[in-house]
Amino acid sequence: MRKQALLSVSDKTGIVEFARGLVEAGYHILSTGGTAKLLAREGIDVQEVADYTGFPEMLDGRVKTLNPKIHAGILARRPVPEHMAALKEHGIDPIDIVCVNLYPFEQTVARPDCTLEEAIENIDIGGPTMIRAAAKNCESVAVVVDPADYELILDEIKVQGEVSSATRFALAKKVFAHTARYDGMITNYLTSLDAEAKPQKFPAVLTRQWVKVQDLRYGENPHQQGAFYREQNVEPGLLAGYEQLQGKELSYNNIADSDAAWECVRSFDAPACVIIKHANPCGVAVAPTCEEAYAKAFLTDSKSAFGGIIAFNGPVTRACAEKVSHQFAEVIIAPEFDEGALELFSAKKNLRLLKIARGTAHNDFDFKRVGGGLLVQTPDIQLATEKDLRCVTKKEPTQAQITDLLFAWNVARFVKSNTIVYARDGMTLGVGAGQMSRVDSARIAMIKAEEGGLSLTGSVAASDAFFPFRDGLDVVVDAGCTAVIQPGGSIRDEEVINAANERGIAMVFTGERHFRH
Repeated sequence: MRKQALLSVSDKTGIVEFARGLVEAGYHILSTGGTAKLLAREGIDVQEVADYTGFPEMLDGRVKTLNPKIHAGILARRPVPEHMAALKEHGIDPIDIVCVNLYPFEQTVARPDCTLEEAIENIDIGGPTMIRAAAKNCESVAVVVDPADYELILDEIKVQGEVSSATRFALAKKVFAHTARYDGMITNYLTSLDAEAKPQKFPAVLTRQWVKVQDLRYGENPHQQGAFYREQNVEPGLLAGYEQLQGKELSYNNIADSDAAWECVRSFDAPACVIIKHANPCGVAVAPTCEEAYAKAFLTDSKSAFGGIIAFNGPVTRACAEKVSHQFAEVIIAPEFDEGALELFSAKKNLRLLKIARGTAHNDFDFKRVGGGLLVQTPDIQLATEKDLRCVTKKEPTQAQITDLLFAWNVARFVKSNTIVYARDGMTLGVGAGQMSRVDSARIAMIKAEEGGLSLTGSVAASDAFFPFRDGLDVVVDAGCTAVIQPGGSIRDEEVINAANERGIAMVFTGERHFRH
């Protein structure tokens, strides 16, 4: 019986070279449609599947490989004499390699103008059937769905005369993950359609797939196990695409805090620095340079900054690195580090440096597990601009105050609720996070500023949700605040507005809330 490989791919990357290598190794090539035509044009001896099976493609190509001669050749177990005798009886040669990638369903439905008919026609049937069959019979068959694996297969055939059993098993696992993801995309799309076949935001059945990057030493605490997974394709700008330049392995908490730091810092257009401790910003600042931004951010709460995560939205220079190196940090994040910075940080062997590509991508959904269920929402990327602000007091904020109000409002998005953020001149002065009472958050933020020797006189304050009573407003005004930004929307808004007028401060409403739990 001759050695055979069946090649049928929508992604033609590397397929000519792969086929040529198989022919040189003595394989007979079977193929379909566009793949067969391409190989023939390149002078590769190839046989159309229809000629091999004696059954023509039909139903506009919907049926071409769904044939016993194909699937018996794939599924026959070589060590089982009865299987091999059945092949011989019916004149079927085994198929030893199956190389298939599937119709581009994901790319098709990503187009805004994609119709349901187009989506349906891009649901592959024969391809998944063949690769699942080959994966099931991986004791004898090598199955390839990724062009990146072509070279490995050819190398093993050259050296060993066949694809090793370990590689066949690894490729089979890859196939089942591949078909699961493919079917998941189809499920997500079809179950998102309403009665008029229009896609809705949340599908009736939600299926997602992540790939394990690494096992972690433990989870949030040493008695918990942990692992880090990422999506198949990580868009530029998202943390999971990081490149670690040096340092110890990242922990569960390192990764969570790094994401919080990176998401906050990349939300600013001006050079910015964010220092995160236990998922909350303890210092945030913008300045003409990242070096200056770091100096301002560190001033907010230098005590809490110890052992924190530091993120920059611009290049880290040697001058910046010299400032940062005076404090103990777990992780430093930036889109780039110059050679001087890398040289300086190299002396701190345990310090983790993460390089993350610039980009504007955001997660499509945020997830939170609950007992037996999953909460799903779109990410909080809405942020009020100056034109969205509504002044509700007699006193209007100055342009300088508006700039600081918007800065503080952005920072508040990334602080655990209840949140109060004091700011002035593009830096946080005090951050009150995660309190059950908004008044307590205001007081804690004031205490933090006092501990840092920072005056709140002339500062602004941001509250992530409305003040339910005037007491919270009175606390921030007593601290020295002269302007406040908040969503509004309380049944006691008038009480709070009257209090602001009484105290002679400016207050603006955004009409948007930024709870973070």
